[in-house]
Amino acid sequence: MDSNGRVVVFSGRANITLAEDICKYLKISLGKTVIKDFSDNEIYVRIEENVRGGDIFVIQPTCYPGNTNLMELLIMIDALKRSSAKRITAVVPYYGYARQDRKCEPRVPITSKLVADLLQTAGADRLLTIDLHAGQIQGFFNIPVDHLFAMNVLIDHIKKLNIPNLIVISPDAGGVERARAFAKRLGASLAIIDKRREIQNEAKAMNIIGDVKGKVAFIVDDMIDTAGTLMEAANALTSAGAESVYACCTHPVLSGPAHERIKNSSIKSVIATNTIPLTGDLAKNEKVTILSIAPLLGEAILRIHGETSVSSLFD
Repeated sequence: MDSNGRVVVFSGRANITLAEDICKYLKISLGKTVIKDFSDNEIYVRIEENVRGGDIFVIQPTCYPGNTNLMELLIMIDALKRSSAKRITAVVPYYGYARQDRKCEPRVPITSKLVADLLQTAGADRLLTIDLHAGQIQGFFNIPVDHLFAMNVLIDHIKKLNIPNLIVISPDAGGVERARAFAKRLGASLAIIDKRREIQNEAKAMNIIGDVKGKVAFIVDDMIDTAGTLMEAANALTSAGAESVYACCTHPVLSGPAHERIKNSSIKSVIATNTIPLTGDLAKNEKVTILSIAPLLGEAILRIHGETSVSSLFD
């Protein structure tokens, strides 16, 4: 990695701990930068080492504060491009603004496409991300996209729990494919919650398709935001006779009332990955278990640099 075209990993301020763990896996040091805010909150970036001819990876989830973290990523990419980096891969473990991926009503934006355009305009040559909210977002890019899945990391942990009489739950119709994959790998049955959303960030669970009576329900989703959907799902499952309820997701957004909702709920445990860092009370929530996806991202970086298969990670 020290020859021309060497791997250099940089990180924005969104998830430095994850970037450091990835570098430990790669057995390299995190690239040196100076990132700070001017008094009016404009972002200043300076790359502190030579990147000419380098294969550069920039770690930055666009989680809260999403606007700041996205802008910081764009500025870093621009700085690296102007420093003659050979190739720049934006490593975005959590791809923000992904929930608006189509026009579902008049006069609304498609923000996931807008973010794709911004990353490419800034100078990204490649995107590496995990569990996009909608797989078709890959089609918004005119550069290669390596779309990883945290399923193996989550399933390995779930298996170690040795939960008997398990049934995997999709919290809505859109998540059936994901839930079915989990159920198949876990040798469990599958149920679906028919969810109807009246306003943003609020959902109402209406009906359960499948028999959950006397079973341990495991809700599987790509992200948990305010945990409103999760609470509605847990209540519906309990009312339908589920013995207990667990949940897992890739991205623990956990905004607003999520901490209190999970803490005070009947849910036994919420399992997530560290695509998004938890801080404050969330980091201390005993019901939330965080798994590291640093080895997964580290191995993907090695394979991208070595021009070998990334998809074989999931064979």
